[in-house]
Amino acid sequence: MAIKPGLQLKLGQHLALTPQLQQSIRLLQLSSLELSQEIEQALNDNPLLECDDPPLGASMRIASDGAMLEVAAPSASDDGPEEIVGEGASPVNGAAFEWGTSRGERDDDDDGPGAWAAAPTSLGEHLKSQLAATTASLRDRALVHMLIESLDEQGYLTATLEELLAICPAEADVELDDLATALRLLQSFDPAGVGARSAAECLIIQLDALAAQASSRHAAVIEHAKRIISEHLHLLAAREFEKLARILELTEEQVQQAHALIRRLNPHPGVGFAAEVVDYVVPDILVTKSRNRWVALVNPDVMPRLRLNHAYAAAVKQERSKEGFSQWSSRLQEARWLIRNIQQRFETIQRVAQAIADRQQSFFTHGAIAMRPLVLREIADVLELHESTISRVTTNKYMSTPYGVFELKYFFGSHVATDTGGAASSTAIRALIKQLIGEEDPKDPLSDNRIAELLAVQGIVVARRTVAKYREALKIPAVALRKSP
Repeated sequence: MAIKPGLQLKLGQHLALTPQLQQSIRLLQLSSLELSQEIEQALNDNPLLECDDPPLGASMRIASDGAMLEVAAPSASDDGPEEIVGEGASPVNGAAFEWGTSRGERDDDDDGPGAWAAAPTSLGEHLKSQLAATTASLRDRALVHMLIESLDEQGYLTATLEELLAICPAEADVELDDLATALRLLQSFDPAGVGARSAAECLIIQLDALAAQASSRHAAVIEHAKRIISEHLHLLAAREFEKLARILELTEEQVQQAHALIRRLNPHPGVGFAAEVVDYVVPDILVTKSRNRWVALVNPDVMPRLRLNHAYAAAVKQERSKEGFSQWSSRLQEARWLIRNIQQRFETIQRVAQAIADRQQSFFTHGAIAMRPLVLREIADVLELHESTISRVTTNKYMSTPYGVFELKYFFGSHVATDTGGAASSTAIRALIKQLIGEEDPKDPLSDNRIAELLAVQGIVVARRTVAKYREALKIPAVALRKSP
């Protein structure tokens, strides 16, 4: 049967994202630095836009741990009729915050002729300089170079030789023995222990280096230490010295000597060469106390003084009948959209931040130990916004509090049941665990079971494995490693 072609009319509704809405969503999820770059690009592309001062050009830098680096007096600035800046927003506690120097006061290339000498040497550069001083063939140097590139920040080789062999080009005809030879050459470099594939191997390499220089009277101690690391490292970590002495048929004094030697070794040989890059964040929100209530205000130093260039805008309106008007009219509309969307961005961030502050009032007064459980859905319901919008707002946006600078996501935490039928925040429980361990007796530290019992006394029902998970997240070692001899 033949199907006849035909036309059919159907009515329906669907959601269409206009360019303006797409821009609004994109701006909302940008960090302050990304927004600054976006505005700078817009200023370069659209002559109808102008900015009195770059958004972060005169801002005070705050380190990620909350330490304030500079505090300066307020600087005079011109207010335009269409600025995106809170004219009524006053500095916190009467102090104006200034972030570094303005773009006009600093040249990116003005680092001085000796700046290169002050730059720390990375682990890779240190190893490659030693490789260049060897008499190894070009082939071996290429293999060692590949191994160096595979090291992590602590100096460990995280990939296996088999995995590295798989990525070698077939035409190079590399064999596993070639990589093993290259690894032995790498492990002979300074610092001792670099290129190890495990903590035990790292310590053994360092002991071998000591043995090559040690006198005969120290050779026995080195051998005992190598046996302990190779065969019974777990017993050493648990400080079971009597059991070690019995298994190895040594005196307890010999075990203590080996332990003292092992303690002088460095299990992270690459850490000393890692260039510590201090991460700076600019808080989008400043929290201050007003009439016994914590109030969230947008940081005025991150709000760009963006406005229309009135001379160009007036010229565009007067040239309606001339050729090219549609292009400039489109530019004018884009500029207005950008100004409106940036203003809406800061308004949304302030609303979300204030909603968080309202629910975490106890945190701003007492610290992390008083954090309430909170999920994105709660803020979304209160502000009548979509949960995805709250997620965008809280990503890469920071709040300056009396206890430091935190990402907005920090204030959200899962619920943990209490014996009274309520709920506690996982952030508060981690703070309690840290407090309990900080107050423990070093000679009799608290086990995970004991910490769970102490939390239960306070009405918080937490399993031992949950305590262990939170303790590891806090980078606190196990009870055996915290025990003092």
